[in-house]
Amino acid sequence: MFEHKSQRLLTIAQFAARMGRSGLWVAAIAVLSLALGTAGYCYFADLSAVDGLLNAAMILTGMGPVDRMTTAGGKLFAAFYALYSGIAFLSMMAVLTAPIFHRIIHKFHLEEDNSSEDARP
Repeated sequence: MFEHKSQRLLTIAQFAARMGRSGLWVAAIAVLSLALGTAGYCYFADLSAVDGLLNAAMILTGMGPVDRMTTAGGKLFAAFYALYSGIAFLSMMAVLTAPIFHRIIHKFHLEEDNSSEDARP
C-alpha cells in the first residue's frame, strides 16, 4: 500500500491522490456507519428515519444520544452502537492520517539515508 523506505518520495500529485483515496474510504465508513445506526434506531428503538439518523450522527461524532431509549432493544442497540462508533471513529482517523504520518517518516528516512551516505569515506 505504501512505498518502501528505499523508494523515492511520492510527488505532491501522487500524495494528493493517496489522500483522496483515504478520504473516500473514510466517507464510505461514515456513510455505512450512519446507515447502520439509522436502521438500528428505527428498528430497535421505534424511531422515525430522521430521528434515527440524528441519533446515529450524534453518537458517531461523540456528542451523545438525543432521544431517550424506552425499549430494551433500543437500549441494547444504543450501547453496542456507541461502542462500535468509538472504534469506527478511531479507524476513520487512522485511515485519514496514515498517509500523512507515512510521508513524514518516509521523508525522515530519506534524509537519514542521504546524511549517512555523505559520512561514508
